[in-house]
Amino acid sequence: MNPAPGLFQVPWQEYLPALADGLLRSLGYTAAGFAGAVVIGLGIALLRISSRRLLRIPAAVYTELFKNIPLLAIIFITYFGLASIGIRLNAFQAGTLSLVIFYGAYLSEIFRSALLGVHPGQREAGQALGLGPTVTFTGIIFPQALRLALPGTGTMLVDLLKSTSLLVVISAAELMSQAQLIASETFRALEVYIVISAIYFVVCYPLSQLVLRLERRVQAGAPLSLRRHRRLAQARALLAAAEPKRYSEVKP
Repeated sequence: MNPAPGLFQVPWQEYLPALADGLLRSLGYTAAGFAGAVVIGLGIALLRISSRRLLRIPAAVYTELFKNIPLLAIIFITYFGLASIGIRLNAFQAGTLSLVIFYGAYLSEIFRSALLGVHPGQREAGQALGLGPTVTFTGIIFPQALRLALPGTGTMLVDLLKSTSLLVVISAAELMSQAQLIASETFRALEVYIVISAIYFVVCYPLSQLVLRLERRVQAGAPLSLRRHRRLAQARALLAAAEPKRYSEVKP
């Protein structure tokens, strides 16, 4: 007896456009949510390390509050709760805002740890060179902190992509919402959710490996910004061009 007779019987060709649209929407939520979370997280992290207690306390309250509230509850608040007081957001706005609020709290901790992980002597060196606080931070502190924050930030990116599946509760038309519709139409829930899980794996695993490769390159000394990469390439080209000339000068 076949333990799973006719397991793969869903006409997937008919649902490919819906799956493609759902995947694109999931990626859209991921991009918008991650970009907003990075901005919020960095801002909160800077407030957390501020010397002014009036700035540190609200930032700490935000971090601890949203770190200890489930993302699902935040989604319900932004979509259904705000609507009850007259603030109506569509699914994309509510979903993106929920992701930004939730992951901004976690990224703020990652960025705060990275900023505090930079040796205080680096700031003192910038001051000794006559650099202002802004130039010292953007040119010395932040690039080093970014290297320290990269592993945790990459992990949050992959986790955020997977968490977009929770937006199914507000019918956000992302990948999991499309899976729910297909399952309700075909009554093949096991097959549908196995395929959807495979799609998430196919997307998330290469992304996680790409982040891991970037992390290793950065640890090996590769520059993060394109500007620094071009400068390093120009410096290497100048050194390579100078080597034959230097060799000919010392040759007897």
